[in-house]
Amino acid sequence: MATKGSMKTTRRKASSGGTGSRRVVDASKRAAVQPSPRGRESAAKRAERALLLSERLAEAQPKPVCELDFRSPFELLVATILSAQSTDKMVNRVTPALFARWTTPAALAAASQEEVEAAVKQTGFFRNKAKAIRETARILTERHGGEVPRDQDALIELPGVARKTANVVLGTAYGIASGVTVDTHAGRVSRRLGLTKEENPEKVEAALMALFPREEWIDTGHRLVLHGRYVCLARKPDCARCPLNELCPSAEAPPEGPWPQRAERERKKIESRGEAE
Repeated sequence: MATKGSMKTTRRKASSGGTGSRRVVDASKRAAVQPSPRGRESAAKRAERALLLSERLAEAQPKPVCELDFRSPFELLVATILSAQSTDKMVNRVTPALFARWTTPAALAAASQEEVEAAVKQTGFFRNKAKAIRETARILTERHGGEVPRDQDALIELPGVARKTANVVLGTAYGIASGVTVDTHAGRVSRRLGLTKEENPEKVEAALMALFPREEWIDTGHRLVLHGRYVCLARKPDCARCPLNELCPSAEAPPEGPWPQRAERERKKIESRGEAE
């Protein structure tokens, strides 16, 4: 196993059919699809607007990826558990040394609580997280032959795993569309876009699953997360340079330039992980 400095990581692509499966809204209807004041949009109009939002997000993020670095479903599962109340950037700093020391579920399960706590301390809530990933590793070893199951119910039974984590692992590692990943970013973006009023992540997910076809669930989850992380920020959303501006009922500033230009800017920013402007 390579060290943190030399370890080659993988940003896996979600296998959801890619842009080839994208739906297209009739050109004659595009101009008519405008965001309505919150609470006044019919279900049919919301669904039609969701199609346009999907097209623009796909233009900005043609191949969305999970930003957690991993080389196997097991590493992704552990990294996703550690990402709770933390950032992907922080988790990516911690996991190389973690996986270099404990290379398999069996090895991690056999590690002491104190050693694992020290290894994951920087991610926050380290005692609970260390306990969760050790117990998850034990269950994988004893019940699943050391493999991460390809079943949502089996994943949710693991410590530290809820629907969001299960969706991330199944969609990103296996290309299985079990649902739409909804984290803090995706929930915020969904509400601002008027796709739902729900605060509960599972209810937000249900609304998104009803609006988007199953073959788009994996990419839609990634796109909403990344859009919220780099453009639709919690405290100061970049509305003027957002490619979704004209379709968003929460836009706080007029758009700057044509939307494809704004989409290109978002693509570059995400690909550089926030370095490009």
